[in-house]
Amino acid sequence: MVSAVNEPLLDERLAALEAARAWSPRLISKLESHIRTADDLALFRINAFSFARERHLAENEIIDLFLHATALGLFSMDWSLYCPRCCCVVESFRSLKSLHNHYHCAFCQVGFDAALDEYIAVAFTVSPNIRKLAFHDPDQLSAWDKFFKTLNTADGLLPDGQPLVNAKAAMARSVTYLPPGETTSIEIEVSEGSVVGTCPLGRAAIMVSIVGAPASGPQVVPVAYGDKVHVREVHEMAPGKIVFTLANKTSERGMFAIAVRPPGFTMGGAPVHFVPFLNGKRLLTTQAFRDLFRSEVIKAREGIGVKDITLLFTDLKGSTALYDRIGDLNAFALVQRHFDLLQGVVVRHHGAIIKTIGDAVMATFLEPADAVAAALSMRNEIDTFNGTQADRALILKIGIHKGAAIAVTLNERLDYFGQTVNIAARVQHLADAEEIFVSEDVYSAEGVHALLASREVVSGVFKLKGVQQDLRVFRITKDQAAF
Repeated sequence: MVSAVNEPLLDERLAALEAARAWSPRLISKLESHIRTADDLALFRINAFSFARERHLAENEIIDLFLHATALGLFSMDWSLYCPRCCCVVESFRSLKSLHNHYHCAFCQVGFDAALDEYIAVAFTVSPNIRKLAFHDPDQLSAWDKFFKTLNTADGLLPDGQPLVNAKAAMARSVTYLPPGETTSIEIEVSEGSVVGTCPLGRAAIMVSIVGAPASGPQVVPVAYGDKVHVREVHEMAPGKIVFTLANKTSERGMFAIAVRPPGFTMGGAPVHFVPFLNGKRLLTTQAFRDLFRSEVIKAREGIGVKDITLLFTDLKGSTALYDRIGDLNAFALVQRHFDLLQGVVVRHHGAIIKTIGDAVMATFLEPADAVAAALSMRNEIDTFNGTQADRALILKIGIHKGAAIAVTLNERLDYFGQTVNIAARVQHLADAEEIFVSEDVYSAEGVHALLASREVVSGVFKLKGVQQDLRVFRITKDQAAF
């Protein structure tokens, strides 16, 4: 049964969304249809990539669509930490600021380091003000639905394409709420394999191996549900009836799930892969996110890691002389127009402006080829722009590098920190008028050679300040001069 829609509010918000920017034909109507007719689960934690793929729509536009819709109150944004072994939603948050560096899967009893480009997923849930879903109040769900539909993701697949959550549900014998301060008994019959019991909050974890001859009567396994644990309690039992007595020693309702694994099955034994999803890195490299959600910051003291990001720095050569020549007001206006031009180029090449520093720009891209294509386009567009100016030539210098970095909050804005950032800035400093310098990591990346096939590229080795090893860089010049 489809729940009621707040018609006046939906119409108002959709009209605002339609006016937010130019959209592809019928895109807003497709979103409206989904909000009106989809079942509750299809409107809970929507995977933007799956939404785009199923409707043959462009990913980038769908990301922008959901971001604008979220900013207007049609949706909320959900940040989830996925376990790469069991596909649990280990933790979920409504804001980037709640993410942290390390997380622990209570089901697998394994800890992981958080990385923006791996298992940090961003999804979208329709607002309860627009349409009330059962999932807006997960504590009112059955224990089974809450566990499998909100504390797991169907985006994790086994090698045969089956969602791992379906396999887990097939092995489950019981998912039960535990009243506070009470003892709950759960009885199962087991002939072989192993029994796993877990609490999503990590307050109890057991493993029972089934060995030997069948038992003559019920076997009792007492389980204390209380303080968090990081190691499973291990038992051996005979085939037959097993009774788990779960003593909830807390003042809050708990949950406990029991599954029977067949012989030889181990969680993480079969490689799990995920359908593509919007991860933290992709979101932070989306200009719409940075424009619409400026208040989103990373609160983790050490920042959040990103394993691979491409950084582009630009600067203007001779900007001091420009200010002297045409005056502060004229030069400032000219530099601001150059910023707007560069941002347009960055967005068209799937990047985002991180910040401006004086007359310089720092931008990020998902792929090195996108950054190099953007750099070439920047140089061409500045040439075109200069052709419209009388004696006000802007002379651009560009540098690009890629590698691991830390996403942090600096001066109340999302930024990147680390040696990759330092090297990218220093690569830019090597460039002279109208030159593009790229590091060897960028030059050797997929798609870059094809972009530069018709150009003469000259390499050289430089010692960069603060970098221990010499760095080979490649210069893409307009005059094809040699080092």
